[in-house]
Amino acid sequence: MGQLLLLLVVALTVAAVVFGVTVLVSGRDPGLVPVEPDSHAVPLPGTRPLRESDVGAVRFDTGLRGYRMAQVDQAMRRAAYDIGYKSELIGVLEAEVIALREGRTADADVLRQAREQSASAAERSGRAATDAPPTDGATPVGT
Repeated sequence: MGQLLLLLVVALTVAAVVFGVTVLVSGRDPGLVPVEPDSHAVPLPGTRPLRESDVGAVRFDTGLRGYRMAQVDQAMRRAAYDIGYKSELIGVLEAEVIALREGRTADADVLRQAREQSASAAERSGRAATDAPPTDGATPVGT
């Protein structure tokens, strides 16, 4: 029984060597496909509101067990913030339109001023966030 097992192992080894030599000599083996190295993440933009194409273009570095969790978490927080901001902005704009249609120009002016102040504050904080270096030494995904 032991000799049969040894003979089987030797036959398989010889067959593998013959197959390998045949593939190398024939030149049909394309080899390994080049793999894109890490650190080619495409982050979400941090200087303007997100667009649909930004979410489709985002890429994350890969790790041993998948994507880098910190990059994914940061991108999801950024997307959630933009969705919430745009929902609130739509609500304010709708209220402003309703006030104008009903002839309440004073209310519409108050809503417009609040909207403009909010937009300028968000723009200032966005500029400050992109000008400041990261605190943990990592490159932020949203910038």
